[in-house]
Amino acid sequence: MLQELEEIYMDKLEELAQNIQASDELRSYLDEEEEEFYNRLKEIYEAKIGFLYDEVAAKHPLQLVYFEKVLLHNAFEGLFLPKILGHSVLRGEVNERTKYVTPQEHFAEVLMAICNSANFELLKKRIGQSIQIGFALSSDIWITNLANDIENKKVRSYLKAQKQDRFRDERERKSALERYRMQFKSDNYQCAEFPETVSELKVMFSPLKQFLLYRIQKKYDNSSILSFLLSFVTNEDFVGTDEHLQALVLFAGFFDLKDEEFSTVKSVFNRIRVEKSDFEEKFFNFLLNLHQDSDLRMTERADYNISAILDKSIEDTLKEYYALMDMLHGRGYQNDEVQEAIRIFDSRHAGRSIENECIRRTIYNYLRDFVSKLSVVEYPKYFEITKTFSIYRQLFANQQFNQDFKEISMTYLQKLLKHFTDKRGKDYQDIKKFVAVTFLDFEFLKEKEIVEMFKTRKKKSCRRILEKMGVNY
Repeated sequence: MLQELEEIYMDKLEELAQNIQASDELRSYLDEEEEEFYNRLKEIYEAKIGFLYDEVAAKHPLQLVYFEKVLLHNAFEGLFLPKILGHSVLRGEVNERTKYVTPQEHFAEVLMAICNSANFELLKKRIGQSIQIGFALSSDIWITNLANDIENKKVRSYLKAQKQDRFRDERERKSALERYRMQFKSDNYQCAEFPETVSELKVMFSPLKQFLLYRIQKKYDNSSILSFLLSFVTNEDFVGTDEHLQALVLFAGFFDLKDEEFSTVKSVFNRIRVEKSDFEEKFFNFLLNLHQDSDLRMTERADYNISAILDKSIEDTLKEYYALMDMLHGRGYQNDEVQEAIRIFDSRHAGRSIENECIRRTIYNYLRDFVSKLSVVEYPKYFEITKTFSIYRQLFANQQFNQDFKEISMTYLQKLLKHFTDKRGKDYQDIKKFVAVTFLDFEFLKEKEIVEMFKTRKKKSCRRILEKMGVNY
């Protein structure tokens, strides 16, 4: 169910529509039918619509589709519709074959509004790529049915021409979609619907989850969706499903909960924690997925938030894990007692256990953040942090953890070598000596690779260069 647009935004849109209809630019365009007058109308009013659109997207994202539906009215003269068409294309969830999981009816709705617009001939200059991508992701039957609903033969012919045979190749579709997304990377067009029944849950949750992760990652104000999330996690029909657990973890970890909301989430979380025998396994699996997400990470604050909702009287791995997280975040990963506590936890659980991997990702995030913020002149601090890495390298004995630190180390080393080019200088020599010993010890590089990296390239003599040019003397 879509959330209706608040009255304040309806009033602003109505005022914009009235201003557009009363504008000199529209009057000139209708009189002269010249494209330059429509472009002037577009320059003035699309910016105003865009400003309002961005505000709704940031503060009231669940109202965004309703906002777009209002803009389909003829009074807006098709302004901003090409942008909305692109947003509707990208909102759709795609499967492993790069096809829409469900038909995108809002995409069809926006496209039909454009096709039926009196300004179609001008608008079509800005929508070709959007239609091509939308059609590439849709089924042939869906495209045919949509085209058949267009009465104007010229418009129908235009739509059919946008169906590209090259997009029958899955690799072509995937590549084209990735390039298309880049055009909208700075736009906030994300919105979602909250399911109310189990059947809706299975269909709606994946896009809802991506919506929540996006809002968390971008650090938007999420106060307008808290009540919907609360209704979701307290829906008894959802309890016990993977979707419910994942939403519960996101809600508990990344949203600012008030007293009543906190108490409710705490009650639900701990009840399921006791009642569901597979709760711990599913919890840590999802926690690890969050740690591995390239756009989102389990922050210190998120760990504290989840720790706060735990009933500490329940003896389980969650209690043990978050006691360790509280200690780790509170005292720091370089603290001796913290390192010993991690060693003890690690030894109590299987070496490749999910909870141990979550700890390794937490430590890696600290190391990555530290190294990534170092300037080139701060390389002595990098030398020092490798001592901490060495401790965890021995503690974890995990190849992936070592490989991850190697990658950030090599990136930083390249920055150093690009900056310190004087091979006789103290800085260069210090870095060379450090790498020759430490990178070899860590097995980041072989001895031959280190020698090659710091090898002085002999410059060709003047005589050899002249001989190559055919000059004899």
